[in-house]
Amino acid sequence: MAKQTIVVFGATGKQGGSVVKTILADPKTAAKYHVKAVTRDTTKESAQKLKELGAEVVSADLNAPETLAPVLEGAYGVFSVTNFLEKMDAAPEITQGKAVADAAKAAGVQHLVWSSLLNVTKLTNGKLTNVHHFDSKAQVEEYIREIGVPATFFLAGYFMSNLPGMSISEQTGWTLNLPTSKNAPIPLFDAEDDTGKFVKGIFENREKLLGQRVLGATAYYTPTQLIEELKEVYPKTSASAAYNELPGDVYKGILGSFGLPESFQQEMLENHQLFDVAGYFGGEKLDASHSIVDEPLTTWKEYIGKSPVFTAVKN
Repeated sequence: MAKQTIVVFGATGKQGGSVVKTILADPKTAAKYHVKAVTRDTTKESAQKLKELGAEVVSADLNAPETLAPVLEGAYGVFSVTNFLEKMDAAPEITQGKAVADAAKAAGVQHLVWSSLLNVTKLTNGKLTNVHHFDSKAQVEEYIREIGVPATFFLAGYFMSNLPGMSISEQTGWTLNLPTSKNAPIPLFDAEDDTGKFVKGIFENREKLLGQRVLGATAYYTPTQLIEELKEVYPKTSASAAYNELPGDVYKGILGSFGLPESFQQEMLENHQLFDVAGYFGGEKLDASHSIVDEPLTTWKEYIGKSPVFTAVKN
């Protein structure tokens, strides 16, 4: 029986790379699917590593819609993800997402998995209107539904990688500094290791999940819990660790010190305020999404146990 082709965009990034690696590492799905890993530069080392794993590495550019049709020809499934941070602008991201959707429909793709997020402006009834990297992905989701592409929507949680080094490190005295309350529910997610576990489950449960959203997170953690578990894993190093809720202007000032523009400072502030205002996933539980995953998801303890930011420090 011929393998079904799954095309993975952003294949050298965290989410796309995880999808490629997870599908090819599972004997069942590796035997079922032929994976096309899409990247702009097929010669770079990260692309060649995917080829060594068994993927067919192909070139296409989301900014050049004419390059999409050739890589989607004959495809059964597609995983599509965009990178807002590349230009820090919603418009190009929306254009890219719609281009993939149009190309997928034209190619007769049977299952498109779009890396989406909630529309924060709508979710908060206009209270938070600047979380553009959420709203842009949600707009693409709406478009996909409108044009009738068979699709499932994967919503990635808050990346665990956002915390070590950026928000909590030896330089901060192991104090976690965020503009959110100490009891805010944060859906933590190891994008590099766990995206593929969810997306593999989506492809394996097509009929059940068409038109549905799958929430990508291990669990909801509060900032208080993050510090408590940090102390459990590194009792000596992080003995004085604490959580510090930052005022919004202070948080924006810190981002500004790294040269980030004011518009992005406000976006990140509102992104974190979302936890308290409406919930990252609008208060939805994770149980249904977990039910399609057949591999263990990475916990916060496991993540910090392997993070170089922490392991580099002698305990």
